[in-house]
Amino acid sequence: MITNFFIPELNNHDVQELWFQQDGATCHTARATIDLLKDTFGDRLISRFGPVNWPPRSCDLTPLDYFLWGYVKSLVYADKPQTLDSLEDNIRRVIADIRPQMLEKVIENWITSEPAVAVLCQKSYLKCNATRLSFE
Repeated sequence: MITNFFIPELNNHDVQELWFQQDGATCHTARATIDLLKDTFGDRLISRFGPVNWPPRSCDLTPLDYFLWGYVKSLVYADKPQTLDSLEDNIRRVIADIRPQMLEKVIENWITSEPAVAVLCQKSYLKCNATRLSFE
């Protein structure tokens, strides 16, 4: 998928400032995968075995875990796709419809709703030497 779809799709966009983030699942961190992602993103790769280590339970990243993927999944499966083509169409449509303003609001709500969490996040963020993602 990375070689046949993701990388060719990236070539259609300006990705000089784009960061790639992935979790630490073993199947996502095979040496060949990490090497390919490093070649594409350089030091803008957040991953287990990447230049920027995946920060477990990072408050900067959990809005994606706790909101975005559930949101996407609920919309992708809303019409109960019966074929792989309809599932892929739904995924493309839902992802294309996500607006940066919505993601910014989710992160803003996450940080401002729990001040103590925000402080812990900042400490965790500094410890991990992670770079804050920009949803532009």
